[in-house]
Amino acid sequence: MKKLVVLVLVLCLFALPALGETADVVSSASVADFYGAAGMTGDDLMNSINAYNGFFAIASVNPDGTPNVGFYIYSMVKLEDAYYLQLGLAPNQTTVNIDNGSSLMAIYAARPEGEGATYATAGARMNLEKVTDADVIAALKEIAPQGTEMFYLVTSVRPLG
Repeated sequence: MKKLVVLVLVLCLFALPALGETADVVSSASVADFYGAAGMTGDDLMNSINAYNGFFAIASVNPDGTPNVGFYIYSMVKLEDAYYLQLGLAPNQTTVNIDNGSSLMAIYAARPEGEGATYATAGARMNLEKVTDADVIAALKEIAPQGTEMFYLVTSVRPLG
């Protein structure tokens, strides 16, 4: 019986580091690009997103550290040399996470094309940063579709998977 108690205590000690870890928007599990380095970027990505012919998601982190993924349709605009996503979110947990300063990642998966295509392999994962500059927001509102003032600078783009 003593050996069993010691074994359980030792196993619990090995589990302690895992208890201290929290979820993030870009987990360490997402370091390899299964579909290769080629992905949608730049104007090709913007035009595909704005065709609204794919799957859209936004990932954030809840206050308790758990992940939150919402399926939202968004649009992309280009201002000077930067790309911005315009989100159209109704107040919900994702907007609460945004207000709490959560990191955001957007995922866009283009609908598969061609005979025999069964799942999306083209698209992008984009890290986002909230735009707070009033002048930039005003400039974006002039070129973006009508909607919210929720604009996010695309800070990095990676292949879909």
